[in-house]
Amino acid sequence: MDLKPIIPFEPIRAERVPAGPEWVSQIKWDGVRMLVYFDGRETRLWNRRSNDKTLQYPEFADARAYCRADSVILDGEMIALDQGKPSFHQIMKRDRLRIAGHIERAVQLVPVTYMIFDVVYCNGTWVHNLPLEQRQQLLEQIVVPGDRVQLVRNVPDGEALLQVMQAHDMEGIVCKDITSAYALDGKDSRWQKIKLFRDLYAVVGGVTYRDKIVNAVLLGLYNENGELVYIGHAGTGKVTGAQWEQLTRRTETMRLAAKPFANEPERSKDAFWIRPEIVIKVQYLEWTPYGMLRHPSIQSFVETETPIELCTISQLRDN
Repeated sequence: MDLKPIIPFEPIRAERVPAGPEWVSQIKWDGVRMLVYFDGRETRLWNRRSNDKTLQYPEFADARAYCRADSVILDGEMIALDQGKPSFHQIMKRDRLRIAGHIERAVQLVPVTYMIFDVVYCNGTWVHNLPLEQRQQLLEQIVVPGDRVQLVRNVPDGEALLQVMQAHDMEGIVCKDITSAYALDGKDSRWQKIKLFRDLYAVVGGVTYRDKIVNAVLLGLYNENGELVYIGHAGTGKVTGAQWEQLTRRTETMRLAAKPFANEPERSKDAFWIRPEIVIKVQYLEWTPYGMLRHPSIQSFVETETPIELCTISQLRDN
């Protein structure tokens, strides 16, 4: 393989859809970023961290089956569907496999689609400095769409696309400047991602420390039997250094000898248990099939004398 892995262009986080005639929007597919490299002889697949994933996706191991270019680097996302929607957990069933026999069975059980949205190199020439509009025209010429390979389409109205994503409980959108070049190992505002998050109130049942200051909280919700169930941990969000210090002092008087959770938290080894009295508002991307919050972040500590009505595990699952 003559071609070497590149670090792909990344979008920055944004809160609003950018305005202007140069902007187009695309579905954020909630899959695994994947680049296909074909040097004219061999095809390799590498993810954004330059890990070789060719073994995990054997149905894409011959780029000539879906690309007319003599050599190419394609950029896109591997997705797997669950009840008609892209599911990060489904694609992880493929991406984490290492044993050939398991992968062979998973190809049939968890079909994958490669959603291609860019081309970086084509027919012996680097094309990353061309405007996105021209790179997309090149993709139209070289990619052969099929059941497992599709081109990601542009939507001019980003606000409308975001509303559709929200209505279908999907991850969000990516907005791109149609005049932009592709920045190798870059990340700037010419590409912007808008994620759709949800929020809830959760109870803190444990904490972890760094340099004697609390740096993360272990979160729980109650089930129908009144048991506190661990649902994930959060160490990021809208929390200042002063708030972490205040939480450290507060929890020093709340220590428990045994965990308050009915199940086993993933950070049990490093955790210190506390009375489940502190309530925080948490923002999260989705509730996973494994009963965990995905990407939870702290939005605020609840400081009120009015009791907060927490949802139960079953209510969260039903939503």
